[in-house]
Amino acid sequence: MTNVVLSDALPTPQVRSMRIAREITLITGFALFTAALAQVRIPLGFTPVPVTGQTLAVLLAGASLGAWRGAGSQMLYWLLGMVGLPFYSNGTGGWSVATGPTMGYLVGFIVAAAVVGRLAEYRHDRRVLTSIAAMTMGSMIIYAFGAAWLAINLGIPLATGEQNAIALGVTPFLVGDVIKMCLAGLATASTWRFINRA
Repeated sequence: MTNVVLSDALPTPQVRSMRIAREITLITGFALFTAALAQVRIPLGFTPVPVTGQTLAVLLAGASLGAWRGAGSQMLYWLLGMVGLPFYSNGTGGWSVATGPTMGYLVGFIVAAAVVGRLAEYRHDRRVLTSIAAMTMGSMIIYAFGAAWLAINLGIPLATGEQNAIALGVTPFLVGDVIKMCLAGLATASTWRFINRA
């Protein structure tokens, strides 16, 4: 069987119940990975959105799991934090955080993981340049959802005026996210190179 995404390179159990358990483990594992990287946090005093490692986890979840499992891992991450587990940045959780100023990013994580996962299913993660391009698209989706909701939640313009959602929720994170896009792109392409040689 041809490997479609990275997780397909793992052994697939013959027993149906074991296959289901494997899928649940992969989805849950990446939800927990996202929660762990959410704790890598640099607060910025002028915006309610901190710099975190979450987006790296989101991109890797999509590329590693594919569209539906990648999206599922991020939906699970959002829901687990929503019910009160300390999975969000700075060990926070609960309904008010899940639906607060950063909700757009959390929703964007789900969509971005699905899109990056779909691109991975079409083998865009197998070469460095196409992999980084896929990660860039995923990051742009996160920005779009995040900034749009930030504007609504804070009652500020999206892109105009002295204080706007782009300035608070996109611009401060560009350099860090470029690094994360490149890391994710290099990691997936390099892993495929290793798998193909093995």
